Amino acid sequence: MRARFGDWWRRLERGHELLFVARWRQGLRREARRQDDTLRALLLLESLGVDNPVAYETLDVVPYLVADFHAWHQRMGRDEFGDAGVCC
Repeated sequence: MRARFGDWWRRLERGHELLFVARWRQGLRREARRQDDTLRALLLLESLGVDNPVAYETLDVVPYLVADFHAWHQRMGRDEFGDAGVCC
């Protein structure tokens, strides 16, 4: 019974892969590559001393990033992160 369920589950996963994932994989990879290229370009420009062109527009996002960072480091198993006053 358990082996039959495992076979059925693998066939279901394969069908899901073919129906939903495979047809969009190329587009998803292209978008991921574009985002990686954008991040690399921003990091390269910043390392060369060029100011980040969207730094001012993203200031209002910082509180959300801090809250997200707090949740992330707790998921990673660290109750506190950084020096006192930096994060937690």
